[in-house]
Amino acid sequence: MVLGVAGVVVPAAAADTVIDAVPAGNVPIEVAITPNGSFAYVTNSLDDSVSVIDTATNVEIDTLTVGDGPSGVAITPNGSFAYVTNLLDDSVSVIDTATNSEVGTITVGSLPFGVAITPNGSFAYVTNALGGSVSVIDTATNSEVKTVAVEAEPQGVAITPNGKYAYVTNRSSNSISVIDTATHTMIDTIRVGNEPRAVTVIPDGKRAYITNAGDDSVSVVDTRTDAVIDTIAVGNEPRAVTIIPSGKRAYITNAGDDSVSVIDTATDAVIDTIAVGNEPRGAAIIPDGKRAYITNSSADTVSVIAIDQCIGALCIDFASLTDPVWNAAGVFS
Repeated sequence: MVLGVAGVVVPAAAADTVIDAVPAGNVPIEVAITPNGSFAYVTNSLDDSVSVIDTATNVEIDTLTVGDGPSGVAITPNGSFAYVTNLLDDSVSVIDTATNSEVGTITVGSLPFGVAITPNGSFAYVTNALGGSVSVIDTATNSEVKTVAVEAEPQGVAITPNGKYAYVTNRSSNSISVIDTATHTMIDTIRVGNEPRAVTVIPDGKRAYITNAGDDSVSVVDTRTDAVIDTIAVGNEPRAVTIIPSGKRAYITNAGDDSVSVIDTATDAVIDTIAVGNEPRGAAIIPDGKRAYITNSSADTVSVIAIDQCIGALCIDFASLTDPVWNAAGVFS
């Protein structure tokens, strides 16, 4: 309960709540949402497919065949194409989202894992876990134009909102490689926690959040200095990290205890833990910030979380308020 207008006490907004579990393919890994928020694309690693979910109905409306062992997925800023990394055949599938058909296949390095696309849509960055490298793909030609050497077992990758830098997690080196996207060269290395898996950059570009699966933590990096400024204890074996459009909350999937940790980015404190399906791996939030989609790898489902829109100490449900009236004591009630 919170205190409302004119002394009226009203219920606080509901906490984040799982509202649906959508069946997907065999061992869903990652998920990406189209820029208009209409569709979620889910990679299914054991049946070499991508599920397409209509976010209005939370129903799978299409299944696409891609390469061997699809893992990462990213969608171009204009929403026209999805890029899917195929871990077991060293390729990237390009999907036309208008027709939901594969329109190209790009050969990259060994064990391609993660993928991110620059904000201008010009390049896709693909981590090659076995090769210790990042492939840079020109999306105009769908060809690899550069290979950037990083540290051991790169997995996650994220691009800063201004498009200037790519942050890459190196699982076996316990580090982050920073790549200058203008020159496609590595310019810095940041030591983080044990077995860093995923990385995302807050919308204002000032901080990066990194999941460390080996020590159940999240490292917070100041992107202006490339220094670790905080370490947050979360659930067991954190994997993915995604942040709401306002930048005020981060959502972390914990594969080892079937939960999602919610972090208040103003304080870097865990403020909620949400039970989801078995072995949650991927996470994405629709552009309006109202729902999160979580892939549950051992349940073959996608959990849909309704996100509490009330952020802050004082949250008032104005719809529940009624006009004040005089009571018997002669005061408003």
